[in-house]
Amino acid sequence: MKRRTLLALPALLPATASAQSFGSRPIRVIVPFAAGGAADSATRALTPGLSQRLGATIVVENRTGAGGSLGGNEVARAAPDGHTLLMDASSHLVNPALLRGLAFEYATAFAPISLAVTFPQVLAVKNDLPARDLREFIALARRQTMNIGTQGNATAGHLGLVQFARAAGIELTHVPYRGGADAARDLAAGTLDGAFITMLSAGPIVDSGRARFLAVSAPQRVSLRPDVHTFAEAGTPGIELSEWCALFAPAGTPPALVTQIHGALAATLAEADVQRRLAQLAAVPVGSDPATFARFVAEGRTAMATLVREANIRID
Repeated sequence: MKRRTLLALPALLPATASAQSFGSRPIRVIVPFAAGGAADSATRALTPGLSQRLGATIVVENRTGAGGSLGGNEVARAAPDGHTLLMDASSHLVNPALLRGLAFEYATAFAPISLAVTFPQVLAVKNDLPARDLREFIALARRQTMNIGTQGNATAGHLGLVQFARAAGIELTHVPYRGGADAARDLAAGTLDGAFITMLSAGPIVDSGRARFLAVSAPQRVSLRPDVHTFAEAGTPGIELSEWCALFAPAGTPPALVTQIHGALAATLAEADVQRRLAQLAAVPVGSDPATFARFVAEGRTAMATLVREANIRID
């Protein structure tokens, strides 16, 4: 599927003399996931600011399929001139361990620009589950089968669920869906005991009284839901795996251009209005520099490959 949306007119302010001018050509930002999801929503919150600062029209294109690798391939084979960018998610680290026959290598096809935002995962349970906190949930899971939904196999929710079960010493039955909204729907209907999904997906059914939050997989509480304990506060430390959105360029993009795009992104993330919009998505702004983000990607790819292997995770 492909969806294009014109987000902003070219900025009226000229580019500075030291920065590359993008001219009349638009910048394409490829989102390899469906419109309306976490990655797409965050991208559309950021692109107006990027458009203004880079002096260019920005077009968001949703290129879905194959765990995000179809959109990744579109960017991997693009010219390294800053006019085609990838806003990818945590599957960027997991796909190399799961997918075979890719037309590109994740480790060499991209120039990391910045980790833009994170989306902490939450453990939410159906409202009538007889467990009022995480300790009671763990005790209950030792006595009975618990069906827990996620956004799908090998997603951040699935990997976080594996981490949690291993840390707590319990077995949980994983029920993969095609997205967090689908898992939330069945949790609300009571056909799932719980779901390990984003706060954005779980929030509406919690607000309606059909589910409850038990813990959030973040180092500190999320400002949108300050009453939700972290896993560490709830008694199970080390569960901090979040979904995230990050910006990449094709490999070979000049370092000066990567720095320019990162600067525009970091300045956009610092805007109060952008931070308010991201907070409404339960997203945490980051804006890491290219070198720091490159280390994050390399270390995360190794860690995720180990987790996938040890937990025997499969894509289907």
